[in-house]
Amino acid sequence: MTYKKNFQKKEVTKTDKIVKEDTDYNSNIIKDVSYSSKDSKGNEYQINAEEGEIDYNNSNIIFLKNLKALIKLENGELVNITPNYGKYNTNNFDTIFTKNVIIKYTNNKITSDYLDFSINRNLMIISKNVIFTNLTNALKADVIEIDLKTKDTQIFMYENNKKVNIKSKN
Repeated sequence: MTYKKNFQKKEVTKTDKIVKEDTDYNSNIIKDVSYSSKDSKGNEYQINAEEGEIDYNNSNIIFLKNLKALIKLENGELVNITPNYGKYNTNNFDTIFTKNVIIKYTNNKITSDYLDFSINRNLMIISKNVIFTNLTNALKADVIEIDLKTKDTQIFMYENNKKVNIKSKN
């Protein structure tokens, strides 16, 4: 009788352990992520990533890896964005791009380490190691803010005693 009691106890313990392992495993990784949205003005926003991970604390946030974003403005212009990482909000479509951010549109190229993009605010705030180049100029600054609706652009430094560095390619 003692043998039977101990034997059954081991089986129950083993079964409990298997169940515990199954419930502890919980993946929130998504492969080949794709989001698309369009605002009331006709601007389209597409984002594709190799991998996404849903934030456990806020299911509206997804962290993206190796992504590409395309903005099709209502006037036909295209803005391509390629960073290493992104943080996408599925509620308001705001996206933060980080690490090796490259923004290309018409004959312009902006590289940086951080881009805050908001469809609702019609605003791109580009910061951290910002370099803007086009056919004739190269520019270094701390921040570039671009209003997507009006195309108004502000370029500035954080410190008043520092100046934006502009070099002509000619």
